[in-house]
Amino acid sequence: MKKIILSICASAALASCTTKNSEQPHKLYTIQQFMDVVPINGGAFSPDETKILINSRATGIFNAVEIDIKTGEQKALTHSTDNAIFSYSYFPKDNRLLYGSDKGGNEITHIFVRATDGAVTDLIQDTTAKAQFDRWSHDQKLMYYSHNGRDKRFFDLFKVQLEGGQKEGRIYPSTLVYKNEKGLSPDAISNDDRYLALTENITTNNSNMYLHDTQTGKTKLLSEHTGDVQYNPQYFSLDGKKLFYLTNEGSEFMYLASYDMATGAKAKVEEAPWDVMYASLSHMGKYRVVAINNDARTEINIYDESQGGKKLEISGLPEGDITGVTISNSERLMSFYVSSSKSPSNLFVYDFETKVVKQLTHTMTNEIDANDLVAGQVVRYKSFDGMEIPALLYQPKGSSADAKVPCLLWIHGGPGGQTRLNYSASLQHLVNHGYAILAVNNRGSSGYGKTFFAADDRKHGNEDLRDCIEAKKFLATLNYIDTTKIGIYGGSYGGYMVMAALTFAPKEFKVGVNYFGVTNWLRTLKSVPPWWESLRKALYTEVGDPSVDSVALYNKSPLFHADKIKRPFIVLQGSNDPRVLQVESDEIVAAAKKNNVPVEYVIFPDEGHGFVKKENNIKASEEVLKFLDKYLKGGGM
Repeated sequence: MKKIILSICASAALASCTTKNSEQPHKLYTIQQFMDVVPINGGAFSPDETKILINSRATGIFNAVEIDIKTGEQKALTHSTDNAIFSYSYFPKDNRLLYGSDKGGNEITHIFVRATDGAVTDLIQDTTAKAQFDRWSHDQKLMYYSHNGRDKRFFDLFKVQLEGGQKEGRIYPSTLVYKNEKGLSPDAISNDDRYLALTENITTNNSNMYLHDTQTGKTKLLSEHTGDVQYNPQYFSLDGKKLFYLTNEGSEFMYLASYDMATGAKAKVEEAPWDVMYASLSHMGKYRVVAINNDARTEINIYDESQGGKKLEISGLPEGDITGVTISNSERLMSFYVSSSKSPSNLFVYDFETKVVKQLTHTMTNEIDANDLVAGQVVRYKSFDGMEIPALLYQPKGSSADAKVPCLLWIHGGPGGQTRLNYSASLQHLVNHGYAILAVNNRGSSGYGKTFFAADDRKHGNEDLRDCIEAKKFLATLNYIDTTKIGIYGGSYGGYMVMAALTFAPKEFKVGVNYFGVTNWLRTLKSVPPWWESLRKALYTEVGDPSVDSVALYNKSPLFHADKIKRPFIVLQGSNDPRVLQVESDEIVAAAKKNNVPVEYVIFPDEGHGFVKKENNIKASEEVLKFLDKYLKGGGM
């Protein structure tokens, strides 16, 4: 677990110097049309396994929707018009609904129960507490969830008895399971509800794993080690004899391992030349699901444990990445999403008995011809010190040596995020309107091994920025790129990279597009939300501690050097952002205007860190395209 604090919440050879992408003219689309693609996520089977619960933004804001597996009919279960709703699950034995929601993106999420009659109960009485659903117990008699009501720094684990525990019709009394006083996070619960597997973040490259016995109250360290090693508990075996976890102990990449509860013996279970992202076990233990981060794409492996771990080969699957795998409790059905850089996520169901794959959603609007979209291509280039930098390249249709196009570097959040080969309406909109995109996974990005992962520590705004600048040399080898028109675009930490580029390398990029980026590290690191306490030390170790590293943080903060900014930029900011406060954007905009730098500023009063409402995303993309057409494509400065 690393560098997730500022994330928004994606072929290995060097790209050849292609001369053109398409002989045929392509149609231009509005951002409204791209946003008419319906974003969906989530996936939980109903108790009778006739329906699947998902989250859909069909109305312009996320709400809970159930889909009939037989007919494909969709039915909205919630009807919010202001705050996004993200469903977690049906109750195990009835159709009550469990979901989470905050207020305007402030991230103070509460957990709600929607009864079958439509009545809604907030499980969290403390209005200032942040909560998260953890899981149902294996016997389906308990609900586990966490909140930070006792101490805003840490999340305590609670359980709710589902049978006979409900009082007065709408009250769900809870019992404390684990009092979190040291910032340890419960990641797995044994099927007999006795043991908790806990994670402790030491730094962004180093963690510990513990086993807590809820009967004795004792906590045991399972991960004695030297150096930087990551541990991430996944699940207990069905019989409770083993704990399965991810680690990169003795390896560049995360792999799946097991811990024997009786003997303490550890064994490697599955590894790949990439990070294993997660692993899970179906309800009755028949299927093991393993996801691998294979060069910015997700690769899913499914094993039949009843046949000695035989890998399943499922025919009839559509082309694209498979994600979000959920296996029903009966182990008869599996739901999953399929997506690619040209196709948004669609929900499918696979029947293990009939071997039939069925598509349940069609999220792409009929107004867009998929042939007009562009697939991302994985490329690599050498940086200033010889380090190989992976990136995703999108070449606009019709671009060629005779029809050169401007280019934007696309920088992810994090600092340790990763741009993957997923569908992005905003990205495809820009490519459709004649902008090449090079999505740079600069050093410090996840998915490429722990050495690459740690390569930007204490070097932010310097070596990772130089990776971006070096990308211009790669772009110069592509004869369809107008190298006089290269800009930089990013959100969150990527927004910081935009402002760092405009400040500390003011002649390298023609324009900048900054979505809620950090500009004052001293303030940001001092004002991190209290519920990040368990990550605070890790963040300070990686980026800097404002109490002792104030000079270094001052030097890498664009706000204090804004007089160096010369090129136009646009800033987009949510007023309720708890991670990068609005004042960050207010001040950098004011400083630039004071120096007569062309700057545009778009504020969304009902958004937080990452915009979730359709109308706001449409406006943001429209403003960005107008800005780029004026200052990058048109050279309007």
